[in-house]
Amino acid sequence: MKMENTKPKYFLYARKSSEAEDRQIASIDSQIAELTQVAKKNRIQIVDILSESQSAKAPGRPVFNKMIERISRGEAQGIICWKLDRLARNPIDGGQISWLLQRGILEHIQTYEKSYYPSDNVLMMSVEFGMANQFIIDLSLNTKRGLKTKAERGWYPVFAMLGYINNSLKKKGEKELICDPERFHLVRKMFDLMLTDNYSPPQILKIATEEWRLLNRNGKRIARSTIYRIFTDPFYYGVFEYPKGSGNWYQGKHKPMISEKEYDRIQLLLGRKGKPRPKKHIFSFRGLIFCGECGAMVTAEEKIKKQKNGNVHRYIYYHCTKRKNPNCSQKVVREEEIENQIMNILERIEIPPEFCKWAIEQLKTEHEKEQVDRNIILSTQQRSYNTCIQKLDNLIDMRASNLITEEEFLRKKSQLTKEKIKLHELLNDTDSRVDNWIERAEEVFHFAENARTTFQKGTLEAKRQILAALGSNSLLKDGKLSINVEKPIILMEEVAKGVKELNERLEPPQTVENTGTLEEKYSQSPMMLRR
Repeated sequence: MKMENTKPKYFLYARKSSEAEDRQIASIDSQIAELTQVAKKNRIQIVDILSESQSAKAPGRPVFNKMIERISRGEAQGIICWKLDRLARNPIDGGQISWLLQRGILEHIQTYEKSYYPSDNVLMMSVEFGMANQFIIDLSLNTKRGLKTKAERGWYPVFAMLGYINNSLKKKGEKELICDPERFHLVRKMFDLMLTDNYSPPQILKIATEEWRLLNRNGKRIARSTIYRIFTDPFYYGVFEYPKGSGNWYQGKHKPMISEKEYDRIQLLLGRKGKPRPKKHIFSFRGLIFCGECGAMVTAEEKIKKQKNGNVHRYIYYHCTKRKNPNCSQKVVREEEIENQIMNILERIEIPPEFCKWAIEQLKTEHEKEQVDRNIILSTQQRSYNTCIQKLDNLIDMRASNLITEEEFLRKKSQLTKEKIKLHELLNDTDSRVDNWIERAEEVFHFAENARTTFQKGTLEAKRQILAALGSNSLLKDGKLSINVEKPIILMEEVAKGVKELNERLEPPQTVENTGTLEEKYSQSPMMLRR
């Protein structure tokens, strides 16, 4: 009979993985609590409790490896664990356990339901370890097959890209991608900044994180590598490769954030492999104009001509890159010709300072008049919102008191939640819509007042910003520049025409008397007030 101090000592080993293989396994604390009771029941002496949160599908668990070393040194002769698959799900770790048991170094393994001894048929233990390993293999194959099927259905099968989230209302395996209401429009704004060719990716990242306070879904700052990945991933215009590097491309069903044309333009701006391309020269309009014949981007180049008398002349020419059609017939256009055409547009929308000042004052006066009505509307909406919150609170109390069924509770809660969201949106819209419009109107008026002078005397960067502000889809064909002008700019052109007609009747407008007369004429003009 063995003496008490010769009884085997045991390590209590508990493991849980965050991966799918272990989601139904009891937590580490629960394992330890249950196994402690098993140890007391069987009079097992536990010398140390070891635990780790790591998958066992591959070798390399630090706590497990340390435990094997300690057993080999004789610090313990037994292991108590929840099930054998807690010890190993791969043949290497399983083999170590079996070998220690066969050699008698490990005298006993106690699980919650079963015991294993050196004298037992090792075939049964091998089968259990083999089943645990096969489970991992099958799980991996099933997961890959499921992800491939999801990709074939048009849904991005891995972690959602920034700006998108998985639809939480769908069950596992069927969660399609939807726009992230918090981040989608901010990521789109990053693309807009990139498309202007006025900012580098690091500059855009700084603006997004410091000014817009854009964070990822974990609440952390966006890494510099992420911004390049966003700008170079075709996912954002609607297609994706799965797995990465496989050459298998799928048309996504998610809502694209940008067009393919915008994606191609960004790749040209970035250069190969997402790295900013080197620039020998900075040109005012490169990257903002497209060929009106074939749709390719218009680029620019500098020509230096030296005369015999020693004079040097610098010329800048714009021409189609001919990437889409090598036979495009469009010819080169001097930068001065493009600037003259832009100046013509700016002259048509230019307004004098006195009209700009009068117009903004009129807008603010009207805004103040509407403030009373807006406050009444806000008050009414706020009361409706508060009532909805109260109904939700009452509903919860009724359910807690079993006055309504679970089905009635969920149905009414869903209705009230939708109403609450709608009222909240109305409150925000009513409170900010007019202020935002006033701010935008002031920007347009000041742009019309100063754009021509700024374009004449400004830097290359200022000229780029002005062309971008005029509108989009700028096309160059047969030497003529056409711009899809923004609607506020079109309206400003009509206003500017009327202002010039009024001012011409009251020349010179510089005197105090005439300035007062002009403001009176502006106030009496239906067209001015309407616009």
